[in-house]
Amino acid sequence: MSTYDLVVIGGGSAGLTAARTAGRLGARVLLVERDRLGGDCLWTGCVPSKALLHVAADVQAARRAAAYGLPTVSGPADLAAAMGEVKRAIGAVEPHDSAGALAPFGVEVTRGAASFTDRRTLTAGGRKVFFRYALIATGSTPALVPVPGLAEAGPLTSDTVWELTALPRRLVVLGGGPIGCELGQAFARLGSQVTLVEAMDRLVPREEPRASQVLRERLEAEGATVLTGYRAEKVDAGAVHGPGGPLPYDTLLAVTGRRADTDGLGLEAAGVELTETGHVRTDGRLRTANHRIYAAGDVTGHSAFTHLGGTQGGAAAADALLGVRRPIDYRAVPWVTYTDPEIARVGLTTDEAREKYGDTARVHTLDNDRVDRAVADGRTEGFTTLVLGPRGKIVGATVVSPRAGETIAHPAAAVRLGWTPSDYARTVHPYPTYADGPWHTALADVHARLARGSGPIGALLKLRRAVLR
Repeated sequence: MSTYDLVVIGGGSAGLTAARTAGRLGARVLLVERDRLGGDCLWTGCVPSKALLHVAADVQAARRAAAYGLPTVSGPADLAAAMGEVKRAIGAVEPHDSAGALAPFGVEVTRGAASFTDRRTLTAGGRKVFFRYALIATGSTPALVPVPGLAEAGPLTSDTVWELTALPRRLVVLGGGPIGCELGQAFARLGSQVTLVEAMDRLVPREEPRASQVLRERLEAEGATVLTGYRAEKVDAGAVHGPGGPLPYDTLLAVTGRRADTDGLGLEAAGVELTETGHVRTDGRLRTANHRIYAAGDVTGHSAFTHLGGTQGGAAAADALLGVRRPIDYRAVPWVTYTDPEIARVGLTTDEAREKYGDTARVHTLDNDRVDRAVADGRTEGFTTLVLGPRGKIVGATVVSPRAGETIAHPAAAVRLGWTPSDYARTVHPYPTYADGPWHTALADVHARLARGSGPIGALLKLRRAVLR
């Protein structure tokens, strides 16, 4: 029986980062993947969706080009050509996540299923191995809400939508979270008649309410129909039924959530426990109930973000092999909805801060008509919000604008480091950029505090005048 310092189950972001980290440390590492290295992010998530969004943005720009004297563009786009661009992007990234790319780190890759046989052994690709430590990084899989007839209707999911070769004429998207909004906008721009359905009272309900409204208005302006507060009652071939009558469709896309992928792992034999939601239960060090086994990424339920999964994977490997604890500050993990405009957030929303801190919470919001880059681009519909907690520290931020995903990086650092707006404002930002939004919002707080202290400041100014007369 082979012995490994670390056996990693799952070759997505968390698993790949853990394997590379362990390999760099000189450990003997086995990575077990039953499907394709790269995980959801490479094959069905981040990479393909952003490639499709890029194509859709180009199509949308072409449709607007008539305003500048260019020929009018109309009609649906060629989905096969668009999917060709998606495949190109996947093919360009795939080598970085391959077994060949892991080999220089000394990582051995085995294809096939993994299953624990007891607390220190597992089967991997048909052979039995002994591990000093193991990491579960098997990710998640789409989950359908229990609507009568939905499963029988065989809807597409975020995993299978990439199999489409022809553009749907009428597309109903069940789920108005980030994935549903991104894909809904992309297909609307490509030429589908899109109806976006969300059971909650607004789109992307975890974000600031105003962000939800900005996104809704943009989607509707681009021809999508948005239904919020709509709870599907049943689904049959060709229609979703609910309040107000049926919603006919040619293609149905269900993006109503995901569940942890733990099937067939033999967790009970390994002494690994699950939470009430079916995720692998972990402690603050990402250890399971069996402290020889760690878990990272979507399977833990901490988040569904690729960047956080990778961070967790690296931290778990260092903790297991070296005993080096690298606590993850979950307060400062940013995330982005890659619609147009993008919605980026880190930390607390306005309501969350007021619930947590009461009257000590303060909020500053700056509209994009005060951001010169947004004015130049004609994209003033967004805004920036900075949320301040005790002692005036930045505890949250939301940016709604083009390139908000890049802009949020600096507010995320501010949350992690406990900056005040004064600290933030000391960093000079390039002009004109969308990064001016958070910077000017921070300056607004500084100026407001200076105005509140006008009495002492006025006295100091008078004293200086007298001394320097």
